[in-house]
Amino acid sequence: MTGLLHATAARPRVLRLAGPVLGLLSIAFAACAPQQSAPTVAEAEAFLDDAEAQLSKVSEAAGRAAWVQATYITYDTEVLAAEASRQHTELAVALANEAKRFDALVDPPTEVVRKLRLLKLALTLPAPSNAEQTAELSQIAAQLTSMYGSGSYCDEGGDCRDLGQLSRTLATNRDPQALEEAWVGWRTVSPAMRPLYQRYAALGNAGAQELGFPDLGAMWRSMYDMDPDDFAAEVDRLWDQVRPLYDKLHCHVRARLAERYGDDVVTDGKPIPASLLGNMWSQDWSNIYELVAPAGDADAGYDLSSLLEAKGYDAEKMVRTGEGFFTSLGFEPLPETFWQRSQLTKPRDRDVVCHASAWDVDNVEDLRIKMCIEPTAEDFSTIHHELGHNFYQRAYNEQSFLYLDSANDGFHEAVGDAIALSVTPKYLVGIGLLDQEPALSADLGFLLRMALDKVAFLPFGLLVDKWRWGVFSGEITPETYNAAWWELRESYQGVAPPVARSEDDFDPGAKYHVPGSTPYMRYFLAAILQFQFHRSLCALAGDDGPLHRCSIYGSEEAGKRLDEMLSMGLSRPWPDALEALTGQRQMDATAILDYFEPVSAWLDEQNAGRTCGW
Repeated sequence: MTGLLHATAARPRVLRLAGPVLGLLSIAFAACAPQQSAPTVAEAEAFLDDAEAQLSKVSEAAGRAAWVQATYITYDTEVLAAEASRQHTELAVALANEAKRFDALVDPPTEVVRKLRLLKLALTLPAPSNAEQTAELSQIAAQLTSMYGSGSYCDEGGDCRDLGQLSRTLATNRDPQALEEAWVGWRTVSPAMRPLYQRYAALGNAGAQELGFPDLGAMWRSMYDMDPDDFAAEVDRLWDQVRPLYDKLHCHVRARLAERYGDDVVTDGKPIPASLLGNMWSQDWSNIYELVAPAGDADAGYDLSSLLEAKGYDAEKMVRTGEGFFTSLGFEPLPETFWQRSQLTKPRDRDVVCHASAWDVDNVEDLRIKMCIEPTAEDFSTIHHELGHNFYQRAYNEQSFLYLDSANDGFHEAVGDAIALSVTPKYLVGIGLLDQEPALSADLGFLLRMALDKVAFLPFGLLVDKWRWGVFSGEITPETYNAAWWELRESYQGVAPPVARSEDDFDPGAKYHVPGSTPYMRYFLAAILQFQFHRSLCALAGDDGPLHRCSIYGSEEAGKRLDEMLSMGLSRPWPDALEALTGQRQMDATAILDYFEPVSAWLDEQNAGRTCGW
């Protein structure tokens, strides 16, 4: 989803127009405003006031049309949503180009500089001003998205499987040959993308350069309130903090997989074959938990899904409980329109999008979530995550339009995830779902499963954009697209393709965000920030127990500080927002190490005598 809808699937800035929205909405059309000489600060301020008023109006219209399209899928609702989005896009593009007129302002106020920059950075994929090149880039973007969305693999017998079916094979099958076939099969959809992507990169770079950036990667990195090269160094620093924990997890998983599949499939001291990790991109290893679990398969000591069912929790009661989490922190209850307009269950009479997302349709109080809720532990946690977005959206709703978003694109997801981290046994006791907390000894399996999700993701979250930054800067040439991709995957993840790959392949294109023009670094940042937020909130709540057992439920002090950060929106550089909550001005990944300390110690024991690294 796009930032104009404030939906969860991808949380860019309010105006950031990215690949998922009807394929083309990130393309900057050739809409240059007439040039004027020596613009003044007063003219810039008037331009920004008018721009925000126009954008607010069309954003709400696009949001309402998109909501109807997502909750009542028909040909007509798709057409209406596309038209509303087109109007919003064309306005945003025209304003971004007109903002260039004020680049030469003398001594402009800080707020003017910030807002003009945000208008330019709204364009994920800016096209050159040349009309023919704009049309070409638009067509390429549509082709790339379509090639991915319609992709499938057909075996020699004519049995065809789409991404969902192939992913289920990787998640559940334990035959290495079947896993290899599914893994390779999905990557047959992407080689044809390769020449298109080469031209896409050239045109995207040209558009970014017209807006004043060295290349498209530098433009993406410029959204983080720091020099683009400094930001690249910052994410490397964060990775260095967590890599030792990842290396431990990798060592244990490889050893267990070698026990299962044999040394001829998984070799000691070498990268793990990417097809064996339970996920199409090896970014989440939780599907192979049973292969690497502790002896006796230590569990949490309770089954939350069973508890919810036994206590008669339906969709509304689950959401009301999530709302109660936030009111216990001192936040006001959700508006009555939330309950009237949200989609909490799957309707029986029409097609809808069930993927969970949080919406702020009018940028004020029209908050909603869209889910097809079942009384399960997963959905209970997801509800708390989605409501985190809604309460964030309402906290900053008094900011001016260009500031209606999180402090950087990692903050929104991190807040939702941090709230979900408080769904602990302590919280479940507090709301009457559990009678008492289980012994700490029951936590090992839970923590290992969490590590297979959260820790295993970190290097992949980093390398997707590192590859694109290299492509956009020219450091990675078209002749080495695939080789560079696998060099990064081996270096950061310690994974390798299960079969030989060549430059006839285009494996980056097998991950949606690459052909879909969606920056990926936000997910890496969110994975770091959620634990930093959680640790600080727990300290404010006075919880000095194990970090993975902490819940901030009922702490108004934690809620007060959280609201101070949320209410800033995008109005200040993200270090200011981070400091408001944590007291730190630098992102800090050591909270991940604190959270996973028990499983880290267990991994040290398991890895004794093993050869780690690759």
